[in-house]
Formats: sequence, C-alpha cells, structure tokens
Amino acid sequence: MVDLFLNRVLVENNTDQDELNTEREIVGILENRILVLFFASSECENCQEFLPELNDFFKRLKDPAYIEYPKLLALVYISLDKSEAQQERFLNELHKKVLFLAFEDPYRNELKAMFKVKSVPTVVVLRPDGSVLSPNAVQDICSYGTDCFRDWQESAEVIERSFMLNEDFDNLNMRSATDPVRRLKYKTEDDKRKKRWWKLWVKGKDENEEEEKNGAWDRKRKDGDKGIWRIR
Repeated sequence: MVDLFLNRVLVENNTDQDELNTEREIVGILENRILVLFFASSECENCQEFLPELNDFFKRLKDPAYIEYPKLLALVYISLDKSEAQQERFLNELHKKVLFLAFEDPYRNELKAMFKVKSVPTVVVLRPDGSVLSPNAVQDICSYGTDCFRDWQESAEVIERSFMLNEDFDNLNMRSATDPVRRLKYKTEDDKRKKRWWKLWVKGKDENEEEEKNGAWDRKRKDGDKGIWRIR
C-alpha cells in the first residue's frame, strides 16, 4: 500500500500544508495502516452531505480528545474538483490530519481509473498490503460509524499498541449482531482461495492415509493367508 504513493507528494491538510515527499516520510505515515481513499468533489451535494459523517468517523479514530491511542488509519482525499479553488474550499471543511494530492498532480485521475471510481462520494478502503477491503465504504461508515474500522482491522490483521488491553476485552460484548456479516463482507478472494486450498490439502491427506491403511490391511491379510496355507 505504501508503494501506491512512493515517489509522489502527499500534502497534509494543516495550516502550512506541509509536503511529504521523501520515502521515509511516506513510509512513516502510511506503513502498517488501513488506507482510506476519499474520492469527492465540492460541487457534489452528496459529497457535502457525507463530509460531516466522514469527519466525525475520522476524528473519533485519530484525535486524542476521543481516543487514547490513535488508530492505524490514514485518510487521503483524492479531489475530482474542476478547479483548485473548489478543492481548497472542500479541504477547508476536511479534518486537518487528512492527506491529499495537489490539484495539479495528474495521479488523481490515475487513481480514479485504477479503482474504477464511477461516482462520488466513493471511499476505497485498502489493506496495508494494497488489496481492497471495500470498493466503496460510504454506506457502511454512515450506518455503522467507527465499528467499520474494527472490522477492517480484523480482516487486514493489523496489530497496534493498544491491542489486547483491558478496554478491548470490555468492548467485546458490545458488538452488534451484524458484525459477523460485515466481517465476512470484507473477506477478499485471497482468503477464499486459501480456504479452498486448505480443504483440498486436508482431503488429499485423508485419502492418502486411507490408502495406506487399506494397503497395510491387504498385506496383513495376504501374509495371514500364506500362514494358513503352510499349516495345511
């Protein structure tokens, strides 16, 4: 996933709009994190309506005022605005820890094509290895809030410092009945292939063991028959 932005310039949405353009900076801010790509446009009414939901979702996972240990999450705004002024207006409403690509960077359109974005808003969720967890998590964020991140984290097997603390155990019984369904939704084809491979391997192993047992029994029976023949 880090490779997606290596040799690129990411900009922090703070007052100074600091640029992250070295490999060390990019790796430091993206490595071992769930990456959320937010495709939107300031002209889009649905984007404007979704923006407060996304800001609330993000700050509850990143701001020390809401959480003791900020989650391993990075949010990158991919502007599909028609002008730099429109992009700036939208950035003014976005959380200050959001990253973005400069308006003049053509990589914005490459990412749009890469992830087959057909409409906005679109929220693409990526594992740390770059595989897609969700092609569009807008509805999930609106419906389930920060519970989405827990599902993404479990599916991506991301481990953080706060893992296995007491508060994690306290929250286990607070999961909704829809959690297993949502976690299943984020299973990738790789996971399914691994399961199919494991089943085939176990099946083949059992068949080999059965053949060995049958062979041993046949040899034993054959040897026994010889013994009886000699007695006669």
